[in-house]
Amino acid sequence: MTANGKPLVLIVEDETDLVTLLRYNLEKEGFRVTTAADGEEALLIASEQPPNLVLLDWMLPLMSGIEVCRQLRRGPRTREVPIIMLTARGEEADRVRGLNSGADDYVAKPFSPTELLARIRAVLRRATPSLSEEMLRYEDLSMDLAAHRVRRSGRDIHLGPTEFRLLRHFMQHPGRVFSREQLLDLVWGHDVYVEPRTVDVHIRRLRKALNEDEQTDLIRTVRSAGYALDHKGG
Repeated sequence: MTANGKPLVLIVEDETDLVTLLRYNLEKEGFRVTTAADGEEALLIASEQPPNLVLLDWMLPLMSGIEVCRQLRRGPRTREVPIIMLTARGEEADRVRGLNSGADDYVAKPFSPTELLARIRAVLRRATPSLSEEMLRYEDLSMDLAAHRVRRSGRDIHLGPTEFRLLRHFMQHPGRVFSREQLLDLVWGHDVYVEPRTVDVHIRRLRKALNEDEQTDLIRTVRSAGYALDHKGG
């Protein structure tokens, strides 16, 4: 389902311009993308290579998004895959129908790519237990999500829950700089109020744990911008 820590998103949409826009924004944010232009193709692709998440248009050729959603929920390999429905239908009754068919979230067109990405990350966070077989690696650092274990150069590293989530996020997006506000949103979540400076405290704890043997600092501080997992460190 994942490669190099990058989640796979299946886009089921017959508007080619929208598919291009979605692919660009998802790949820019570190996701892998596969596409299907109709419901039957989507079910075939998903059964052969179950994605980490499905972006599913309501109005599709050959089979409605609602029916695709129902069939994905019945499939033994796809029943746990998160589904976000994309549709021009904005009425409450339609939203309820989409959610009742098994969708995890519902985004009405037109939508901003930023909002959609936030929804995708939120749904994936809730679905993390189903992705627990992942092994993430960066330089001499490895993270076993199933065993909740972190090692560096063969040494076990003991992290608190927040430091673990913070490191997992960095390892899923190596080299990318995240501001304190982005980290608060992506690691702590929308509904938790935490001072931005709290991020600095947890970064210091993470650095201390990773660099215990005076190894290269893998966390890079970018002045006025934020932090990144980067072997240049500093």
